[in-house]
Amino acid sequence: MELKNLGNKTDYKYDYAPEFLEAIPNANSERNYFVTLTSDEFTCLCPITHQPDYATIKIRYVPDEKLVESKSLKLYLTSFRNCGTFHETAVNTIADDLIKLLNPRYLEVEGVFSVRGGISIVPFVNYGRGEFESVAKKILVERHA
Repeated sequence: MELKNLGNKTDYKYDYAPEFLEAIPNANSERNYFVTLTSDEFTCLCPITHQPDYATIKIRYVPDEKLVESKSLKLYLTSFRNCGTFHETAVNTIADDLIKLLNPRYLEVEGVFSVRGGISIVPFVNYGRGEFESVAKKILVERHA
């Protein structure tokens, strides 16, 4: 396992950079368990007004063979800083990139965006495969019923 970011000087990028994401082996892949990662410093730009948007990004997943390396996740999330994207697109992009990287059993991503113009937007996306496919559907329905 060779990590490019952990322990090395950080070369920050401020435009969407999925190449920052790296995975490490999951030493407990025989067990179902949740990993929760929260970043309260997420920023992106409105693609229309170019005004900054701020959010707390909450990621929860049940790993399979891989875990996301946390410094790579921080660099990846920072790369959205100058990216013009709608809130819903940002959350779906994060989910898609983590699914591609990790092939998790279950994953959910929620963006709790700060109020702007009197409206708070909180997009939520989840994914499940195998025995977790029905869990994902149930959580989505229950959470937003």
